[in-house]
Amino acid sequence: MIGRIVLRVVGPLLPSVVIVVAIWWLSLEAFGISPLVGKRPPQVWEYLFGSSAAHRDAVFAALGITIRDAAIGFATGMVAAVVVAMAFVLFRTVEQTFMPVAMLLRSVPLVVMTPLITLVFGRELVGVAVIGGIVVFFPALVNIAFGLRSASPQATDLVMAYGGGRLTVLRKVAVPTAMPSVFASARISVPASIIGALIAEWLATGQGIGAGILRAIGGFRYDEVWADIVVVTAVSILAYAVVGVVESLVLARFSDTRD
Repeated sequence: MIGRIVLRVVGPLLPSVVIVVAIWWLSLEAFGISPLVGKRPPQVWEYLFGSSAAHRDAVFAALGITIRDAAIGFATGMVAAVVVAMAFVLFRTVEQTFMPVAMLLRSVPLVVMTPLITLVFGRELVGVAVIGGIVVFFPALVNIAFGLRSASPQATDLVMAYGGGRLTVLRKVAVPTAMPSVFASARISVPASIIGALIAEWLATGQGIGAGILRAIGGFRYDEVWADIVVVTAVSILAYAVVGVVESLVLARFSDTRD
């Protein structure tokens, strides 16, 4: 079963990867971009997996930091979105009070807010969690709140008729109904969390792929720039696929339980 799910989720990604690589290569050739600046796939492959292990070690060491930062932001944003969405469903006044503030904060570009966040929370993991969490939080909040409110009225009335309260309805009806929305938010949030990590590294921590790209551009090390971009893109695609596999397994489990 797991093998079939993995094949069903990952299979369609393979043609997409081929198409992206082809567009990358053909675009550079079509616009006549010099190989000194626009690196082709063979050049990036040679940089990462050629004779110099130092290049590969440097790129993947920075990638490890970025993955850590993205995971922190993803977890922070998703947990906060789930908790706040549940509060919205349970207490209407919370939504009426909090949502205008949330939309106001959402309208401010994160690049503008990052220096202030760094000043308040510092340049360590707490600051990274806040920056990455903001990127994930707002889109996830809207989707998850919508999913929680999509619970069947008939099922809700049945639980209430047997003496269940709002928390019971939330746990027994709303949360299972919202699982597709939760995973849809997770799929959106995976690449968003990596973007948040890169922003934090560019403007706050000075570590990881984000800071590495800036240093490589300043040093005219375009092989390193392209290698950084390729590996972080590959991780985004892989993480998206992993979330898809987990979603299929969890939803299949829920379906079996309901049957």
